[in-house]
Amino acid sequence: MEIIKILCISASNIKHKESNESTSFRICTIAIAELSKMIDITNNSIIELKNKTINPCVGCGGCFHSNRCVDNDCFNDIYESIIHNDIILIISPHYAPIPAKLAALLEKMEQITFLKSGKDDTYKSEVYGKPTGVISHGGGESWALVSYKKMVNDTIANALDTIQLKIVPLSNEWDTGISLPIKKASFSENSIFPTQEYDWDFITSVIFEYTEQIAHITKGTK
Repeated sequence: MEIIKILCISASNIKHKESNESTSFRICTIAIAELSKMIDITNNSIIELKNKTINPCVGCGGCFHSNRCVDNDCFNDIYESIIHNDIILIISPHYAPIPAKLAALLEKMEQITFLKSGKDDTYKSEVYGKPTGVISHGGGESWALVSYKKMVNDTIANALDTIQLKIVPLSNEWDTGISLPIKKASFSENSIFPTQEYDWDFITSVIFEYTEQIAHITKGTK
């Protein structure tokens, strides 16, 4: 039996929410569950970036020789996890346009690959060709999804291309992953934060359709 391991990165920065209240974390659990119906998963894990310390890349070049960041062990641990898993899922809310820690994670991985490939155009990164799914979500309704794709999915996909991870498309139109809408957002007098409602049955059905594509591509690489 093939050994297939999944890593899901929950990119939300919101620390005042517990994991079971986080939309990104819940999407991670749904995506892993749906994939588990299609392929034999031997191990799965979720990394919540809100609990991690990822410093911005300063372009020092130290990673050229070490293939790791020389001053950010937390990043290195996450990078090792990406290397040693077979499927990567990135779940990102729409911020400005993506969460700061996710941006830092991507730019560090980009730098490692960019410096190497600049010297050797045959260079293959340690994560070369690894199937990677991208799922974005935000506060807008379904009409806003196209803008989320442009701002969130496409931004992430551009970085993944440099890193040499293999972005999984849903379709020709949705070629950089999928985006999920909110059902309703409301504010109360007791909180500065909105209460967000989601149609989780609908979201699960969309995730199922996308994970079918991820499973298909994964089987083709094994």
